[in-house]
Amino acid sequence: MSSSQPSAPQPDPIAGPPADGDDTAPAALTARAPHVPADRLVAEMVPPPRFQGARFDTYIPDASQPSQAEAVQVLGDFADGVDAGAGAGGGKRRWFARKPAAPKGPRGVYLDGGYGVGKTHLLASLWHAAPAPAEQKAFGTFVELTNLVGALGFQQTVRTLGAHKLLCIDEFELDDPGDTVLVSTLLGKLVDAGVALAATSNTLPGKLGEGRFAAADFLREIQGLSAHFRPLRIDGEDYRHRGLPEAPPPYDDETVTRTAYRTPGASLDDFPSLLDHLSKVHPSRYGAMCDGIEAVCLTDVQAVPDQSTALRLVVLADRLYDREVPVLTSGKPFDELFSEEMLRGGYRKKYFRAISRLTALARDAKPLAEGGSR
Repeated sequence: MSSSQPSAPQPDPIAGPPADGDDTAPAALTARAPHVPADRLVAEMVPPPRFQGARFDTYIPDASQPSQAEAVQVLGDFADGVDAGAGAGGGKRRWFARKPAAPKGPRGVYLDGGYGVGKTHLLASLWHAAPAPAEQKAFGTFVELTNLVGALGFQQTVRTLGAHKLLCIDEFELDDPGDTVLVSTLLGKLVDAGVALAATSNTLPGKLGEGRFAAADFLREIQGLSAHFRPLRIDGEDYRHRGLPEAPPPYDDETVTRTAYRTPGASLDDFPSLLDHLSKVHPSRYGAMCDGIEAVCLTDVQAVPDQSTALRLVVLADRLYDREVPVLTSGKPFDELFSEEMLRGGYRKKYFRAISRLTALARDAKPLAEGGSR
């Protein structure tokens, strides 16, 4: 198979193009290892494409779950209360002026609930509704926030985000003690600078880190994080499966390959090779790796071999879901990606979220396999 990116080696997931077609060869994610400059990391801290149109009035609460309608009201009030005098515009003066008085009560709101209840939609709606210019608001996942610190350094991150009025953090989780101390210190600095905070997670703020490391040893930091937020519980079932048909079963290799060749902007990779490639690319670059990709086609999907690989796959699934990229596969179905031991462990909520999101993307890919468009 010829490559659309001849300057980089590319594994050959199939023997060649379909015999009855001479379509242009698809791209390969395994041929991509983009460099992402720090200024792009900052500029891209906005709601992802899937949620660019998210607004409170486009969120459809489940009538049987009153906490969902309540969340819309609470977040609408929170957006209206974002301090118009805090953040950008006064950032430079603040660092040399008298330290502002500590705000009374939590300076943030924390959306807690299961996967698929619309937390990211609500968080993006808050970002859009807050009365501040886009450059004075930041939106990113927890992983993207820690990556930003790695790229800019701690002090520069404080100066950059401290000049904002609102910071929205999606998928807030603490996976190791270093992140606990780092994020606790960072958010404390941002609250002192007058930045309003909002976050989503599947874990209450006081329970972060449980099942992953000795959270009791970092209780002070975790309690400090918790003090910044007012928890807001959102109940309900996963909307991605509410009233919808089951995801289509995996296809055969020939169907996946043929679809990749006839779909403009599609990529085609062998799943084990893709997992190996993810280990060589920093997760902060997975989004850029998907730039320009309109559909992801994967052959020979297998259960992931270990937890490190599984967590990298979770990040890729999130970036594909953010960008609404359909995923067509052969091999095992998505509910067999993670072992029973993984689904019982400390990262189980991440894995269930990945299964849910990949299932939705597989449903989106069905028209492509049937010869239509999504």
